[in-house]
Amino acid sequence: MAASSSSRVSSPGWLMLAAHCALLLAMAGAASAGSALSSTFYDASCPSAYDVVRRVIQNARVSDPRIPASLIRLHFHDCFVQGCDASLLLDDDLPAIQTEKTVPANNNSARGFPVVDDIKAALEHACPGVVSCADILALAAEISVEISGGPRWRVLLGRRDGTTTNVQSANNLPSPFDSLDKLQQKFRNVNLDDTDLVALQGAHTFGKVQCQFTRENCTAGQPQGSLEDLDRVTPNVFDNKYYGNLVQGQAQLPSDQVMLSDPAAPATTAPIVQRFTSNQKDFFAKFVVSMIKMGNISPLTGRAGEIRKNCRRVNSKGY
Repeated sequence: MAASSSSRVSSPGWLMLAAHCALLLAMAGAASAGSALSSTFYDASCPSAYDVVRRVIQNARVSDPRIPASLIRLHFHDCFVQGCDASLLLDDDLPAIQTEKTVPANNNSARGFPVVDDIKAALEHACPGVVSCADILALAAEISVEISGGPRWRVLLGRRDGTTTNVQSANNLPSPFDSLDKLQQKFRNVNLDDTDLVALQGAHTFGKVQCQFTRENCTAGQPQGSLEDLDRVTPNVFDNKYYGNLVQGQAQLPSDQVMLSDPAAPATTAPIVQRFTSNQKDFFAKFVVSMIKMGNISPLTGRAGEIRKNCRRVNSKGY
């Protein structure tokens, strides 16, 4: 049974300790940056926020098992572009807003936007004007991992929504065809290190990918949009089987396999891959830390930004 964000604890003990340490580190970093993110941010203003988000996601995945993987990807692709401000959710509203949804990394690939709309509508009914779209993405990512068999953590909340997009930055999102050096640089640009890179790539342990992006590419006669499981062993479960695929040379994406095959990998990412392959607890603990770090990339807090009424549009004046 789901609990509110203020009362949930991670289990077993090792994960609770890891998540607690991660929260302390993230909150320390947030404080130094003048941020106000807190795991109890909505406890008074919208105590049902976590349960509302969870209910909508649970209902959505009945008809679409891909939804959990799609939602965590939205959070990832949002935070890597001018911070976790829900800019990815904005539709075209030219000339002021040019959507990030149509850049190569997102076009016909990023999905789950109607589920985000449903979550927003449910939250607006429960707590009008309170929960930001950026926080919806952060909560949806955690819940998606948890209900798929992965770890739980207390999400830091209090982000506000941006009023601009950044297509140039979105065009530089990590690509399935990036070299290891390019991936490392893109992660360093948002203050994430090699452990964060390997851990966050582990989200490819569930979900699907178009065959045009895989290492084998599409088989003869197979349309480019045909879907393949990212993890052929347990495609709908969040576990560490993904890393075993890498060790066996069977990663679906070129950008995954380079963490072992690149000449620089033995001194950087390969030992981390090997460790996660043999120790799922270690992977889960590091994944929690990395997700909290990623969720703390340049959030808008205080009076910056706004709380969008519609995640696809900036608020009109007077709202």
